[in-house]
Amino acid sequence: MGSAVAIGALALSLAACGSDDATGNGSGTSTDGASAGGSLSGELNGAGSSAQGSAMDAWRSGFQSANTGVTVNYDPIGSGDGRKQFLSGAVQYAGSDAYLKDDEIAQAKTTCQNGDVVELPVYISPIAIAFNLKGVDSLNLDGPTVGKIFNGKITKWNDAAIAKLNPGVKLPSTAITPVHRSDDSGTTQNFTEWVKANAGAAWPYDAAQTFPVKGGQSAQGTSGVVQTIKGGEGTVGYIDSSQVGDLGSAKIKVGDSFVAHSADAAAAAVSQSKVVSGRATSDIAIDIDRTLTDSSTYPLVLVSYDIACTTYKDANTAALVKGFLSYAISDAGQQAAASAAGSAPLSSDLTTKAQAAVDAIKAG
Repeated sequence: MGSAVAIGALALSLAACGSDDATGNGSGTSTDGASAGGSLSGELNGAGSSAQGSAMDAWRSGFQSANTGVTVNYDPIGSGDGRKQFLSGAVQYAGSDAYLKDDEIAQAKTTCQNGDVVELPVYISPIAIAFNLKGVDSLNLDGPTVGKIFNGKITKWNDAAIAKLNPGVKLPSTAITPVHRSDDSGTTQNFTEWVKANAGAAWPYDAAQTFPVKGGQSAQGTSGVVQTIKGGEGTVGYIDSSQVGDLGSAKIKVGDSFVAHSADAAAAAVSQSKVVSGRATSDIAIDIDRTLTDSSTYPLVLVSYDIACTTYKDANTAALVKGFLSYAISDAGQQAAASAAGSAPLSSDLTTKAQAAVDAIKAG
C-alpha cells in the first residue's frame, strides 16, 4: 500500500452546487465553517476513504464557494492509504472509515508537531449488504448466514439457510460470488467487526481492514465493488449504502427483527455506542456496539472520520484545516453531505464535541 498521491493532479475546481445555506451565513463564526468575506486562501490536500467521496465533494464545493481563494483536494484512495499519507506528512488531513490505532496515534506525534490527533466522526452511514440477483430486491440475512456467505460455506442462493430466513421468496439456484475490497479499507474493518460480533463460529476471523478470506472477487474502493457486483449475476458485497442504487440489499437481524439500512437507524446505533476512553479530547473515536438488539438501530454502520492535527507548522495551514473541518461538521455541511450521500447528520452532542476539537487547531 502507501502509494504516492499525485496531489498536483487532484485539484478539482468544483463549481458551487448548493444553495447559499450550504456554505453558512458568512459570519465567520466557527459554527458555519465559512470564512467571513472569503478571507482564507491557499491549497489544502487530503486523501483516504472512498466511502466519504460524495460527502467530501459536497464539503469541498461548499467551502470553496465561500472561500474563492482556496482549493481543497481529496484523493479517495481508501482509508488505509489515506492514513499512511497523513502520517507521512504528504497530506494535511485524511478521511478514514476506521479510527487510528494506538501505534498510529504514537506515530502521529511527529506528524502533528508533538500535538494531538484530531479525529472527527464527520460521516455516519449504514453499510449495505448489496447483491445482484434477478427477480429478488430484498432479503433477510442474519449474522451466521452472512458469515457463511462471505466465508464461502454457502455457495447457492437457494441454500436452506437463506430460504429459512426468507419464506415465500423464490430463490434461484444461482451461484453466490462474494465481492470484497482489495485495498486496506475501513469499510472492511466495520463490516468484519459486525460479522465477527454476530456470526459466531461461522466467522473464525478477527475484524480487519484487509479482508481475511481468500477467494471470491475483489475490487479497489467502493466504486470498484459496486461495479463488480453490477457486472455479475449472483454477486454480493458490502458497500456504503449511498451507493446501492438499483441493486438489491439485505435486511439484517437485530434482536428479533430484520432491519433495513437507513440513515436514521445508523444514527441511532451510533447514539447508543460509546466514545473510546483514554484518548485526547480532540480524538472522538467511537466504539460501535455491534450487538444492539433495539430494532430502531442498524449496527452494521460506518462512522467515517476526518483526521487532522491540533498543531501545524504554519498559521495558514492551521487556518485552512480549521475552516474546512468547521464547515464539514456544521449544520450546513452535514445537510450538504446528507443530500449528496444520504448520510445521517451528527447529533448535537457529537457536534459540540467535534467543534471543541476543531477549535483546538493552531500553528505550532
